[in-house]
Amino acid sequence: MTRLFNDPATFTEDMLGGFLDIHASYVVGVPGGVVRATETPPGKVAVVVGGGSGHYPAFCGVVGAGFADGAVVGNIFTSPSAQEAVSVARAAHGDAGVLLLTGNYAGDVMNFGLAVEQLRADGIDARFLTVTDDIASAGPEDLVRRRGIAGDFTVFRCAGACSEEGADLDEVERVAVKANAATRTLGVAFDGCTLPGADRPLFTVPAGTMGLGLGIHGEPGIASHEMPTAAELARLLVSGVVAEKPAGASGRVAVILNGLGRTKYEELFVVWNSVAALLAESGYTVVHPEVGELVTSLDMAGCSLTVMWLDEELERLWTSPADTPAYRKGGVSAQAGVGRSQFTQAAVHVAVADADPASQAGGRVVAESFSAIAAQMVESEDDLGKIDAVAGDGDHGRGMVKGSTAAAEAARAVAAQAGGIASVLRAAGDAWAAKAGGTSGVLWGAALNAAAGVLGDHGLPGDTAVAAALRAGYDALAALGKAARGDKTMLDAFGPFVDAFAESVNAGADWRSAWSQSAEVAHKAAASTAELRPMVGRARPLAERSIGTPDAGAVSLALCITTVTQLIEEKR
Repeated sequence: MTRLFNDPATFTEDMLGGFLDIHASYVVGVPGGVVRATETPPGKVAVVVGGGSGHYPAFCGVVGAGFADGAVVGNIFTSPSAQEAVSVARAAHGDAGVLLLTGNYAGDVMNFGLAVEQLRADGIDARFLTVTDDIASAGPEDLVRRRGIAGDFTVFRCAGACSEEGADLDEVERVAVKANAATRTLGVAFDGCTLPGADRPLFTVPAGTMGLGLGIHGEPGIASHEMPTAAELARLLVSGVVAEKPAGASGRVAVILNGLGRTKYEELFVVWNSVAALLAESGYTVVHPEVGELVTSLDMAGCSLTVMWLDEELERLWTSPADTPAYRKGGVSAQAGVGRSQFTQAAVHVAVADADPASQAGGRVVAESFSAIAAQMVESEDDLGKIDAVAGDGDHGRGMVKGSTAAAEAARAVAAQAGGIASVLRAAGDAWAAKAGGTSGVLWGAALNAAAGVLGDHGLPGDTAVAAALRAGYDALAALGKAARGDKTMLDAFGPFVDAFAESVNAGADWRSAWSQSAEVAHKAAASTAELRPMVGRARPLAERSIGTPDAGAVSLALCITTVTQLIEEKR
């Protein structure tokens, strides 16, 4: 259990405060994460890694010489927002471009992908690569859908070392791709992890068993096995990983036996004793192995085995010096270079477009709606988290609270400045995406901004305009999330709602009546997702486990729609 915290809602901020203080010679804080304490020298590519917190030393612990130049740090098990990724990348960037690296998770792909687009628009050459080492999350015929777990470490390490040698962005990107293609990981879980403030773990493993195919965001294993001896576990891990040896790979390998947080070094050394013997029997030469906690999952009990098949180039990079807060190898002058000035965040001014009185009045109602939604999400946080934990990481409730609360604050601020409907929606969408992070945050931001683009800041929208705005929001969700109805996502509640709303308007109903009539459709559609198998997102590898439980995103969306319905009825 994660016992030490002040307020669970500020756990990440409090953790970063302590980390930055004790490692001030290595790193400085910037909005969204950390960067090296020294300026990126001319000609050096900035390697920026990132993801949700809860995995220390990934990601902020590997910022330093021979490794990363910056780390974007999201909330516990939640992807950082695109704005946070842009902020850290800009701070780390020198003059030679930026390579962004994350594990292969939907929220990271969306947010870091958007960040790359924004960086390029600002004239910074930015690239993005996801790590796909988890052999349990998809088959060898579907490599692009594999998750990134402890293999993050080998890929980040090689890319950072390559950048340290002075390679250009094309070369650093090539090395990262090469390291990822050479890396495989298999893990097991003995018990689940517990989020700060929670009174139970995200999942449990029956006594005397273990889960094969852990996820580093609290996802349970994909299969259950009787609890083995250390030697039996070593054989299971080694046989599973080496069975996926890349074609043409050599017999020289970098190996990590990684603890997930609660399985400690003494136990890992016992397992390593058998791992080393099995690899030697199989004809492998192990180069600079690592045993310890390198990519963790809060207090999860479990471990994973990572193998990266080496060639001359990857071996040189893997064994090169590095000096970071959490990882040190060889001799390197960690702080050579010009000290970086402390970063201070400029005050953010939200520009509010001119709006006529009618739209200003509408903007105040929209802001009131977001306040009601935020209150409902606070009330529903635990229930949403429990739904999400069945086959996911259990963070959906907390993400919805953070996102909706930020949206409500932003909406009220813009409404107080006489902002119209579109301005209030845009401010709410931007704040939701920035503060919630993860998949749901960026999707809500996209939907609200798309709706705002239809409604405008002049006059009260008519019934067909509201229908068009809802359709635009749905289309934005589908395009960004690359999902379809039936994939067990929020689209499965939003789509039927949008359709029913349009049908009601076409039949002559005003938008208020259409909304109220369609809310029940959304509620029933969300409940019916219990019978679907997830086709995208973190729940996909545990599809069968999720059957019988509705999609958390669909449920929360339906709750938001119902909350607005109640406000509409109160104002009739």
